[in-house]
Amino acid sequence: MPYKNKPRPYKKEYKQQKSRGEHKDRMERQRARRKMDKKGIDRKGKDIAHKKALSRGGSNKDGVKLQSPKKNRAAGGKLSRGKRK
Repeated sequence: MPYKNKPRPYKKEYKQQKSRGEHKDRMERQRARRKMDKKGIDRKGKDIAHKKALSRGGSNKDGVKLQSPKKNRAAGGKLSRGKRK
C-alpha cells in the first residue's frame, strides 16, 4: 500500500530485510547476475536460476543456470513450494 501522508521508511525496511536474512539472498542473486554479465552471456528475457534454490540453503557455489522466468518462478520458492514427495 502506498504511503500518502508520510515518506516511505527506507531505513526501517532495510533493517527488516537484514534481520529476516533477505539481504544476504538478494546480494547472492546480484552476484550471480553480475557473473553472467561478466562472462558476456546475453540474459535478456531470462532469469538466473540457482541449481539449489537460495530459499533451500543453496548458493552461487552450487551453480547457476539461465532459465525462462516462467520455469524458474514455478520451481517452488518460499511462497510456492511446488511438488513434494
